[in-house]
Amino acid sequence: MAAGATLLDVRTREEFAAGHLDGAKNLPVQELAGRMAELGPTSTPLVVYCHAGMRSRAAVQMLQRAGYTAVFDLGPMAAW
Repeated sequence: MAAGATLLDVRTREEFAAGHLDGAKNLPVQELAGRMAELGPTSTPLVVYCHAGMRSRAAVQMLQRAGYTAVFDLGPMAAW
């Protein structure tokens, strides 16, 4: 994981409220395309996670297509 990375939880607000990693920013994957500016410059390191891995994988692909260069998929919470 990149030092100083933003931890990005792409689950729903309800899932996030029920429990999340300390310091994580909640940005549901279905809102990601319209809210990427909130993440800062495309050089910002991002570590993405969700419950089962499908949303985090989709989010990583969206971020990479948008030019983010340091994006890491932490994978599914279900596997932790």
